[in-house]
Amino acid sequence: MGLMKKIGIVGLGIMGHGMAVNFLKNGYELYAWNRSSQKAKDLEGATPCKTPKEVAQNADIIFEVTANDESSRQVWTADDGILAGANDGKTLIASATLSAKWTDELAKLCESKGLTFFDMPLTGGRIAAESGNLTMLVGGDEAKLNELKPTLDAIAGRVFHFGPAGHGTRYKLLLNMLQAIHMVGYGEIMKMAEAAGMDIGKVSAGLQDRPGGAITTIAKDSYHNQPDPITFSVEWITKDLGYAKQLADSLDTPLLDDVLAKYRAAMDSGKAQTDWTNINEG
Repeated sequence: MGLMKKIGIVGLGIMGHGMAVNFLKNGYELYAWNRSSQKAKDLEGATPCKTPKEVAQNADIIFEVTANDESSRQVWTADDGILAGANDGKTLIASATLSAKWTDELAKLCESKGLTFFDMPLTGGRIAAESGNLTMLVGGDEAKLNELKPTLDAIAGRVFHFGPAGHGTRYKLLLNMLQAIHMVGYGEIMKMAEAAGMDIGKVSAGLQDRPGGAITTIAKDSYHNQPDPITFSVEWITKDLGYAKQLADSLDTPLLDDVLAKYRAAMDSGKAQTDWTNINEG
């Protein structure tokens, strides 16, 4: 085996911070930047950087894990951004959940500079990020991804490849759309069960068996007890659903439209920073 690659992380929110902790636990040299510098300073063993450019200059593999298209564009393309510090020996990874349009633009920017690029959004939430068991949803060159997998073992339990650059992002938007539809549907049927005088404990236990699945379990566990700290905010699922609607373009998406409207209403009622499962409370 060769020398371990130096890792860079730009953005230390819930997911980025968890990734950073696990790279450090696995002995990687880590360079980190966050808009609020304090989040980088509390990572013992990491080297805080003053700019995303500095991260890219020092690391071999750079993960961007910011909030949305606007923050992503800034950290990639600004004068002190990732692309200003990257050369053709670097591997650049967008792990934020972004729009397909911006991801495609970013992929072309990297390609024009001869840089290796993956869009690699994440799923699994806070718990998976903190435990090093994320699922990586990847678009990009498959052969290069296979070379990268030993490094990804530090942060991920599973890695799925969906095709060329941009396809990881497209899958993530479809996934979050379906999960949000499920979440809203769960809340609706539980209200129906309560109104019908049914035993809610028995109903939720039955739903865990069929249809079952991770989102049913999350919906059940959070229906009466909101997660603290939150795992994923109403603000961010609303952002992702908006990007999914952009992806749909002119397609008719009545389910997506209804769910997006419910989450936007939750935003308007002051629930932006509550857990995304909060949609079930009204």
